[in-house]
Amino acid sequence: MALFSRKPKKNRKKRRIPEEYLTEEEEDYEEEYDYREHIHRVRRKRLLRFSLIFIFFVAAVLLFLLFTEKRTYRNYKVIQSSEQEDIVSTTYMEMDGNILRYNSDGVSLESKDLETIWRDTYSMQNPVGDVRGKHAVIADIDGMSMSIYDTEGLTGTVTTSYSIVKAKVSDDGLVAAVLDSNDTTYINFYDSDGELLAETLTEIDDPGYPMDVAISNNGVLLMVTFQFVDGGETTSYVAFYNFGDVGQNEDDRIVSGFRYEGTVIPEVHYLDGSSCAAIRDDGFTIYTGRQIPEEKITVKVDEEIVSVFHDDNTIGLVFRNEGSGKQYTMKVYDESGNRKFEKSFNIPYSRIKVSDSYILMFNSSQFCIMNNNGVTKYEGTVDGAIHDLIKVGMNRYLLVLESGIKMIKLS
Repeated sequence: MALFSRKPKKNRKKRRIPEEYLTEEEEDYEEEYDYREHIHRVRRKRLLRFSLIFIFFVAAVLLFLLFTEKRTYRNYKVIQSSEQEDIVSTTYMEMDGNILRYNSDGVSLESKDLETIWRDTYSMQNPVGDVRGKHAVIADIDGMSMSIYDTEGLTGTVTTSYSIVKAKVSDDGLVAAVLDSNDTTYINFYDSDGELLAETLTEIDDPGYPMDVAISNNGVLLMVTFQFVDGGETTSYVAFYNFGDVGQNEDDRIVSGFRYEGTVIPEVHYLDGSSCAAIRDDGFTIYTGRQIPEEKITVKVDEEIVSVFHDDNTIGLVFRNEGSGKQYTMKVYDESGNRKFEKSFNIPYSRIKVSDSYILMFNSSQFCIMNNNGVTKYEGTVDGAIHDLIKVGMNRYLLVLESGIKMIKLS
C-alpha cells in the first residue's frame, strides 16, 4: 500500500518540446494546437466585446426610457393643421393607428398625416361609433341602421326591425346590438358582413333591461349587464352568453351569471386576453375565463365616483375631494385589479379618457397629458375651443378644435 499519493496538478500548462526533437507528426500536432489556441483567444475577445456592447446598449435603453418616463414638456408646436367643417357635429376615434372621423352624413378613415384612406356615405340622425382594433361599427341610435367597417372600408350593413339602443364590435368584426321593442328587448349578434348570427329576447322583469354589452376577443362570449327593480331595490345582473360549443346546451346560452343587489352596473367592456370588467357605481368587478367566466376580483370604493376611464389595460376612477387643496383624486388600476397609482389634481376637466395608454384630460381651453404611471407630461392652455384630443404617436397629438384640426408635438 502506498504511503504517499501525489495529487494531479490542475490547469497544468502544456510543456512545449523544442522543435529539433519533434517528429513531423508532432510538429503538425503543435501547429494545430497553436491554431486552436488562437481561435479560442479570438472567440473570447469577440464574446467579451459583444457582452460589453450589449451591456452598454441595454443601459442606454434603460436610461432613455427612464428619461422619457420622467420628462415633462412646457410647450408644443403645430406641425400640421387642417380646417374642417362641422367639427362640433363630428366625432373622432382611434382605429388601428389611424383616425376614424364620422358624422350624420358619412365616415372616413384618415392617416396620422390627415390623408384620407377611404370614405363612405350614409344618412343617420344620431350616429354613435364603437372601435375595437381594426374593426368599427357605426349605429344610428334610436334608428334602425348600422354600418360595419374595417381598415379597408365597408364590410357590411344592417337594417334592424326595432330601434337600436346600443351597438358594440369585437376584435374580429362581430357586432352585438341591443334593440328596443317597448316591453321587450332583443340582443342580436351579427357577422362582420351584417348577417344575423343569433337573436336573444329579454323581458323587462326577467332578466331586466340591458344597459350595456361587450364581446370577447375570441368572438365567442357576449357580456351583458341588465338592470331591474326587485322589492324596491335596484339590482344588476351580469350575464355571459356563449355562442360556441360550450353554450349550445345551456338555457338561452347563458353559461354564467352574477346578481348584485343595490348596485348599478351601467357599463361593461373586455380587457386584454380573457379578462373583462363590469363598471359599478361603487367600483368595478373583473371576470376571467374564455368559455365560462368567473369572478376574479371586486374593487369597491367608499367615495362617490364622478368619472370612469379605461382601455384594454387600465381602469381609472375619479373622485371629488371635499375640503382638500386638490379638487379631484384619481385611482388607476391595471387589468388584474391592482392599483398602479393614486394622484390628486386640480384640473377642471370636462372629459377624461385613455388614448394610446396615456391619460388625457381637457375642457374647452385647457388640456393635460399624463402617462400610465401618473407623471404629468404636459399641462397648458390653447387658443380656441377644444372638441377632442387624441394621441397619435411619440409626443404627437391630434388637437380637434371647433375652428379646425391641429397636429401638435410636445417640445
